[in-house]
Amino acid sequence: MTPLPRHHSIFFLIMRRLRAPLILLISIMAISVLGLTLAPGVDAQGNVHYLSFFHALYFMSYTATTIGFGEIPYAFSEQQRLWVIACIYMSVIGWAYTIASVFALLADRSLRHAIDTQRFLRAVARLAEPFYLVCGYGETGRLICGALDRLGYRAVVVELDEGKVGEIELHSYHADVPALAADASNPGTLKFAGLTHPQCAGVIALTNDDSANLAIAIAARLLAPGVPALCRAENPETAANMASFGTRHIINPFEKFSEYLTLALHAPAAWQLLAWLTGLPGTTVERQRQPPRGNWILCGRGRFGRMMVAAMDREAVPVTIIDLHPPEDITHRWVQGDGTGAAALEQAGVRQAVGIVAATSNDIDNLSIAVTARELNPSLFVIVRQNHYTNHALFDAFDADLSVVPSEIIAHECLAILTTPLLVPFLDEMRARDDAWSNALLERLTGRFGWNVPAVWSIRVDASHSPALECELKRAHNITLGEILRAPHDRSEALPCEPLFLHRADGTQIALPREDMPLRVGDELLLAGRRSAQRELDLTLYNEHALTYVLTGREAPGGWVWEQLARWRRA
Repeated sequence: MTPLPRHHSIFFLIMRRLRAPLILLISIMAISVLGLTLAPGVDAQGNVHYLSFFHALYFMSYTATTIGFGEIPYAFSEQQRLWVIACIYMSVIGWAYTIASVFALLADRSLRHAIDTQRFLRAVARLAEPFYLVCGYGETGRLICGALDRLGYRAVVVELDEGKVGEIELHSYHADVPALAADASNPGTLKFAGLTHPQCAGVIALTNDDSANLAIAIAARLLAPGVPALCRAENPETAANMASFGTRHIINPFEKFSEYLTLALHAPAAWQLLAWLTGLPGTTVERQRQPPRGNWILCGRGRFGRMMVAAMDREAVPVTIIDLHPPEDITHRWVQGDGTGAAALEQAGVRQAVGIVAATSNDIDNLSIAVTARELNPSLFVIVRQNHYTNHALFDAFDADLSVVPSEIIAHECLAILTTPLLVPFLDEMRARDDAWSNALLERLTGRFGWNVPAVWSIRVDASHSPALECELKRAHNITLGEILRAPHDRSEALPCEPLFLHRADGTQIALPREDMPLRVGDELLLAGRRSAQRELDLTLYNEHALTYVLTGREAPGGWVWEQLARWRRA
C-alpha cells in the first residue's frame, strides 16, 4: 500500500512532476527577454534604440498570454520582429509541452490519491460530533452506514476497493460520509481515519478478511482502548484470538443466527420480539411463522450447516443431513447429494419433514433446494441462506419463512450494541423469562406502535445527557418515571414510548420498570417507541421550562426578559 501523504506532499509532488516544463518555460522567457534587449530598434527620430529589460519582460508577458500585441514603446525594427517570431513559436512549443504535462499529472493515480487523502483528512478533522469508523464498505457496511445515517449518527469509511468508495457519493445520505480507499488493517490508516479522534464513538470492522479484522481489533485495542470495537469473525480461531486480548464485541453471523434459531425453537414469542426490536430502522417486521418441532432436513454441512445442526441438537430436534461428503460424526442420518434434485430430498424424507435448511454457499443452489422441497411438501418451514444481499429480489420472490442474510445479521447486532448499549442486557433478561412474558410484551408493544421497527434509545440521568432533570433531582425533588414521559406540548398526553429496562448506578437492573418508579441521578433507561417521542423527551430532559411544565403544568416564561417581567408581576 502507498503510504498516506503528509499535508505538504501534494505541492512537492506537483512541483516534481512539472519541474521540466517549468524550467523550459522559464528558459524560453529568459532567452526571449534577453534577445529583445539585444536586438536593435529605431525610435521616433530614427535613432538606434534598445529595449530595456522592463519593456522586454512586459512585452513578452502579454505576448505569451494573449493573441494580439502592440509594439512598444516604438514600432519594432525588422530584427526585433524576426526575433519576436522565433519567440512566439518557442512559447507555443513550451506551453504545449506544459499543458500536456499538466493533463498527464491530473490523470496520475498518485496525485489523485494524495488529493483525496488530503480532502479526507480535512473532513475527519472538522468532525465536531460523534462518529463511527466503519472499516469495509461491502453489503454490511452499506446497511450500517444507511442505518446510522437514518438514526442521525455520522460515519467515516475506510475501504480497500476504490470502486466501492466511489459508490458512497451515489447514496443519498443526509450527512457527508468521508471515505478513503486504503487498507484498514494498516494502523497508520486507522489513525488518519480518526481512530484517535476525540469524537470517535466506535470502530466497526466489517471486511471479508478475518485477518484484516483481527489487525483492526488489535490496533483499536492498543491505540484507542476506550473506543468500543465491533469485529466480524467467521473463523473460530480468529474469534478466539480477538477475545484473548480483550475485544469486547465479536460477531459471527452464523453463530448469531444459530442462537436465534435456538431461541425460536425454544421461545417463539421471545424470538419474534427480538426480531422486532433489533430490526433495521425504517423497515417493517412481519409476524413470523413459528419454526415447528419434528424432523428437519439440512442441505450443506459447511460452517453454517454445522452451527444449524448444533442449534437443533440443543433443542433435541432430529435432523437429516444432505451433503456430498459424509459428516464427521455418526449421530445424524446422512444422505449423499446436494439437495437440488428431488431424489436426495425424497430419500431424506422431505414429505414427512416439518422444516428444511438450505445452507450451501451458493445462492442459486439454495433457491433450487427450497423450490424443489416446497413443491414436494408445501407445508415445509423453509430457512434459506442468502449469501449475497444483492440477490434479495430472488429471495423475496420465493418468500421463504426465514432468509439468513449475514450482512443483515451483523448490521442488526452492531446497531444494537453501538447505538443502544442497554438493549443487550434487556435481551439477555428477555431470554431468561418464559415465553408467556415475551408474548404479552410483544402484543402490548405491537398493539401500540404497529409492526414498523420502533426507535430504541437510551437516556442517562446526568448533567451531560439530561441537565434539566438532573438539576431537579439534585434539589431533592421526587420525580417518577411516568411524570417525565408526558408530552411537553400537552402534559395530558403520554409520549408514544415504553420503558423497557432501568439500570441504576449501584448495579440494580429492572426490566419493564413501572411508571411510579422514582428516578435517581445516574440512572440509565432504555425506551422503545416512535421517533417523535425521542425528540420530545429530549426537549423535556434538556429544557428546564419544558420540564417544569411537564411536572407541574405551569408554563414558565422563556428568556431573561420574560423571566424578569414574571418576577415583577409576582412581586
